[in-house]
Amino acid sequence: MELYFLGTGAGMPTTERNVTSIALRMFDERGTFWLFDAGEATQHQILKSPLKPSKLEKIFVTHLHGDHIFGLPGLLSSRSHQGGTETLEIYGPAGLRQYIETSLQLSQSHLNYDINITEIDEGIVFEDGQCKVEASRLDHRIESFGYRVVEKDRPGRIDVEALTKAGIPPGPIYGKLKQGEDVVLEDGSVIYAKQYISEPIPGTIITILGDTRPCEGSRYLAQRADVLVHEATFMEGLESLAETFYHSTTRQAAETARDAGVGQLILTHFSARYSDVEPLMEEAKLIFPDTLAAKQLELIPVRKRRDTTT
Repeated sequence: MELYFLGTGAGMPTTERNVTSIALRMFDERGTFWLFDAGEATQHQILKSPLKPSKLEKIFVTHLHGDHIFGLPGLLSSRSHQGGTETLEIYGPAGLRQYIETSLQLSQSHLNYDINITEIDEGIVFEDGQCKVEASRLDHRIESFGYRVVEKDRPGRIDVEALTKAGIPPGPIYGKLKQGEDVVLEDGSVIYAKQYISEPIPGTIITILGDTRPCEGSRYLAQRADVLVHEATFMEGLESLAETFYHSTTRQAAETARDAGVGQLILTHFSARYSDVEPLMEEAKLIFPDTLAAKQLELIPVRKRRDTTT
């Protein structure tokens, strides 16, 4: 799984940064990517990236401010001309359906694929055999959500060496053991899966927050996440401004990451007043050392937390 930042700016685009949109490239076996927000010109950013709109599976919208949704109508329309035929699932706050349907209707845009729009509340908003996505409200001027993507635990590793010593050659038996099934051999003896399979491998957890002041919802979603993507609109010292406009500072983002015990913090959603975001990252590192400032059109591999036992 990999994160690809299509835009890292807040409010309006600058010459250095486009507004917010984050792609999450999913597991190889899924072969798709998910999008979190689609600010203005997101489709232009995708053209500069390795992402293919035909592989876009889901869009999760955090809130309905323009710098997070103005790119949606154009992206949806262009996807029709870029090989997109599979159903597209879109999740977000109340009002999202009206915005999308009205934009497409008034522009007379025709899609050659189906879209399913789900207006969400707190709780599990999507789940299948591979992963689940949980949403929680944040603290912003309008209704804003964060999302916690949880990959389900994978089966443990099979001890091939021990099975070979026991006289069990590779074959269908290995597959059954991998699935946790005990196997009865032709001579009546039983091979117990738990003796040859390690504990399940914990799935990856990625938390991506919308715009927010520090709040319980962000701390809840971030708990023990492998990666936390958190807005850092302002530098330390501008807490009063952040409070007024319902945003966070670098320090507040770092404190959330530290208190939630995450593996890595990635800062994004930088105010247009900052042409260089390196100082923002350095501020956060004083509190939470494993911090990155997202760069536009940068691919960041998602890595597991070093401590997965607690």
